[in-house]
Amino acid sequence: MLFDYVGSGQSDPTAFDPQRYANLDGYAQDMIEVCDALGLSGVTLVAHSVSCNIGLLASIARPDLFERLVLLGPNPCFLNHPPDYQGGFERADLEGLLALMEMNYIGWANYLAPLAAGAPAGDAITGTFLDSFCSTDPVLARSFAAATFFADHRADLARVSKPCLILQHSDDALVPNSVGDYMHRELRGSTLELLDVAGHSAHMSKPELVIAAMQRYLPNA
Repeated sequence: MLFDYVGSGQSDPTAFDPQRYANLDGYAQDMIEVCDALGLSGVTLVAHSVSCNIGLLASIARPDLFERLVLLGPNPCFLNHPPDYQGGFERADLEGLLALMEMNYIGWANYLAPLAAGAPAGDAITGTFLDSFCSTDPVLARSFAAATFFADHRADLARVSKPCLILQHSDDALVPNSVGDYMHRELRGSTLELLDVAGHSAHMSKPELVIAAMQRYLPNA
C-alpha cells in the first residue's frame, strides 16, 4: 500500500496546513489516519529517509498498528552535535540549502538530485529525482525540507517498541555511516545491514539489494 504525503505527488495541495505540517508529527498523524481508514494492523512499514522518522513517530503513538519497520537511509537528526553525534550537516549548511530553495528552486533541485541518486546529472535515476522535485510546489517543498532537516528525533528512539531493520547506504552524502551505527545502538532489538550502494536511494538504484535484505529479515518473505 502506497500513499502520497500532503503537499507531494497526487495529494490535494489545498489540504496542506502550515501549522499541522510545521514538524513531522503532522505527517505521522496522517500515516496513522491512513492505517485507520483502511482498517490496518500488524503493518510492516517500509520507509525511506525522512519517512523513517515519520514511521517511528507513528509507531510510538500507535504501536498497535505496526509489527515491524524497515528503515532505508534513516537519519534522526541531520545536524551535527559534536563530539557525540555527526548527522552530516552544520546548521549553516542547511540554512544555505533552504535559502537556495527560496532564491533558485531549480538550482536547488539540480544540486540535491545527484546527491540523493548517487549518480551524476543526466543519469536516469537523477532525472527521476529532478522531475519529482520540480513537480512539487516550491513553498510546500521548503516547508517539508525545514521540517525534515531541522528535526531532532534522537530522544524518540528509546521509545520505539517495535523491531526495526536499518538499511544503511555505504556511501551516502546525506547520511554518514555513523548514523546507522547510532540508530542500531539506540533502537532496542534492531538489525543493521550495510548496503554496498552510493547515494541515498538504494530502492531506486539497487532495488535487488533492498529486496534481498528484506527477504532475509522478514519472516515468510
